Amino acid sequence: MVVRDTMELKEEAIRAQYDAALGMVQGFDHAPRLAKPLVEASATAAERSPGIGTRPRFRSTVVGMTTRSTARPGGVRLAERVEALSDGLITPIEAASLTALRRALAIALAMGETFAAASGLAELKRANLEGRVPDRRRAEFAELLQAEALVVLFTFANALAFLIAPHVGSQTVELGEVEEVLTDNAPLALQGALWELDQDIAALAVDDARLVAVISAFAEALMKKVQIRAENGARLSVFTTGSWRVEADGLTIAGFKPARAAKGGALVMAFKKPQEVVGNHIAKYQSLRLAKMLMAYDFDRRLNPFAELGGFIFTFMGDGKPGTGKTTLIQMMAGLLDGYCKVAGYPFRYQNFSIDQIDSYQGKSGQNAKAFIDAVLDPTVIGFGTIDDIDQVAGKRGDRQSSAGQQEVTAVFMQAFAGAGTVVRGNCTFGMFSNYPENVDDALRQRAGARFLVDGPQSRADYIDILALLLGKTHTIPLGTHDLFAAQEIKRAVAASFEGHSRPHEAGLLRVWDRVADEIGPLDTLAKIGTYLKAIQEADERFTGRAIKNITDAVKVRAMDFELPDEWMEEPDLFLFKPYDEKLAMIRALTRPITVDMVIQEVNRYADSEFRYADKSDEVAIETMVRDMQRAEEARRRYLAGQG
Repeated sequence: MVVRDTMELKEEAIRAQYDAALGMVQGFDHAPRLAKPLVEASATAAERSPGIGTRPRFRSTVVGMTTRSTARPGGVRLAERVEALSDGLITPIEAASLTALRRALAIALAMGETFAAASGLAELKRANLEGRVPDRRRAEFAELLQAEALVVLFTFANALAFLIAPHVGSQTVELGEVEEVLTDNAPLALQGALWELDQDIAALAVDDARLVAVISAFAEALMKKVQIRAENGARLSVFTTGSWRVEADGLTIAGFKPARAAKGGALVMAFKKPQEVVGNHIAKYQSLRLAKMLMAYDFDRRLNPFAELGGFIFTFMGDGKPGTGKTTLIQMMAGLLDGYCKVAGYPFRYQNFSIDQIDSYQGKSGQNAKAFIDAVLDPTVIGFGTIDDIDQVAGKRGDRQSSAGQQEVTAVFMQAFAGAGTVVRGNCTFGMFSNYPENVDDALRQRAGARFLVDGPQSRADYIDILALLLGKTHTIPLGTHDLFAAQEIKRAVAASFEGHSRPHEAGLLRVWDRVADEIGPLDTLAKIGTYLKAIQEADERFTGRAIKNITDAVKVRAMDFELPDEWMEEPDLFLFKPYDEKLAMIRALTRPITVDMVIQEVNRYADSEFRYADKSDEVAIETMVRDMQRAEEARRRYLAGQG
C-alpha cells in the first residue's frame, strides 16, 4: 500500500496556465504521426479564427528532438468545433464542456511544472535553452521529458473525466483506442491528444448529449492508454508516490489512479440503515451482500470477480404484500452503495423506472426503457436500477389490457436482462419490485435471477421491534420483557430463514415433494435432485431450463455466503484498490463448498415463488372469468326481461 502525503496544487499555479490552455482550445496546427484523420481539416478554419497563427503555439525545448511528419498539418480549433454544434448561440452544455477542457489543460500544465520542479527537469530545461546540458545527462533529460509528457497527459485526462462527469447522461459512445499519444514532451503530447479529441467530436458528436459522451469516453480511453505506457516508464516516482489536491474542484491527483466523480448529479433519497429494516431477513441479508459485491467491480478490467466466479446477482425480484418494506429495502441498499462509493471515490448512479415513463407516443416508452437500462449498465459507474410496480410498468404479453407502451417496455427489459447481447460485467444490478408478481409476464419474471420475498415483520419480536423503532425516543412507555432488536441479528435470523426452506411452503409444491420423497427417499444425490426438478416441471410447465439456471446461480451465491469485511469498504486500499487478480484470489479464498442442503433450499425457495405466483395468477384468471360470466348472465337476464 502506497502511503501519500497530499499536497495542494495551488489555484494561482493553475490560473497562471489559463492563457496557454485557452490558446490550445482556440487553435493550433498539428500533423498527426500515429493516428489517421477521421475527418478532413477545414480549409477555412484559420480564416475564421482571427489572431490564431498557423504555427504551433508550443515548440519542443529540446534541439533535434522534434520528429518531423510527412502528414500535412491540420488546424485544430476545438472551440469552433464545439460551438458549431449549436445554431447560433452556444448552449450551456457546450460552454461547460469548453470550460472543463480549459480547466483540465490548466491543471495538467500546472502539474507538469510541479513535476519538473520536483524531478530536476526544470533545471535541465533551463540548461538546454542555454546550450549547456552535459552529454552524460542527455539520456536523463530525454527520459524526464517523456515522464513529464505521461504525467501531463494523464492529469489532463483525469481532470477532464472528473470535471465533465456531472454532465454525463445515459448517452454512450464507443471510441476504441486512443492512438495519437506522443511522449516527446508535454506540449506536443497535449497537442496530439487534443487533435484526436477534435477528430472524435467531429465524427461522433451531433448534439450536446453525444458531445459530453465523446469527451467522457475519450478521457477514460486516454487514461487507460497512458496507464499502460506508464507501467514501463522511467523517472516517474515523483508522480506515482505523490498526491496533490485541487481544492476548488475537489479533485485529488494520486499518481496514475483515476479520480472518479459522481455522474449525473448527486443522489437525493431518504436512506435507511440496515437496523431500520425489520423482518425480511433473507432479502435484507442478500441486499447487504449484493451492495458489497458491486464494490468489488474493477474499473480497469471492467469486470467483477463475483461475476467471473458465478456468484453475482444481476437481476432480482422483490415481491410481497403492500406495506411489507420494499421501498425501505431499496432505500437501505441505495444508501449502502452511496456510502461505500463515497469512501472509495467511485461514481454511483441510481435510476428508477416507474409508470410515469410509459408514454402514449409509439416507440417512446421503449426509448425511455432503453435509456434507463443504458444509464445503469454504464461500465464507468456503480449502478443500481429499480423498477417499482413492474406489474404496472411492463405489460404481460397477450394481455389485452396492456398498452402498446407497456408491451414495448417488456420487450426492452427481456432483451436487456437475458438477451443475446447481454454482458454481465458486475458493475450494476437491477431490482424488480411488485405487490402482484403473478401479473408480470412469465418470461420476464423468470429473468430475475434471485427472489427476495419481502414479507415484513413476522414474529412477535419483529412487531415489538418495529413498534419501538417507529415510536422513536419521544415517549416514556417501558419496554417490558424483550431484548430489543435481538431478533434482527442478521446471521442468526438468516440461518433460520434458510433452514425453513428445507421443505417447501406452498401446498402444490409440498405435494410434489412428498410424492418424490416417498418414491426415492432423501434427496442426497444429483440424480435424485434432478428427479425432483423433473417432477416440479411436470406439475408446472413454466418451470423450464431458465429456472434451473436461476437456481444454480442462487446456489453459487450461497457458496459466496460470506460478508466482505467492513474494513475493506472503509479502507479501500485493503481490497477495493487492489489489482483485479488479487481481488479475485481474495474472494476465492473465502468461498464455501456447495452442499446438498444449499441446493435443496434454493430449489424450494425458487419453486415456492413460482408456485405462489402461478396459484395467484390462476386465481386471478378464474375470478376474472367468473366476473365475465356473471356480467354476461346479467346482461342476458336484462335482455330477456326487456323482450318480454
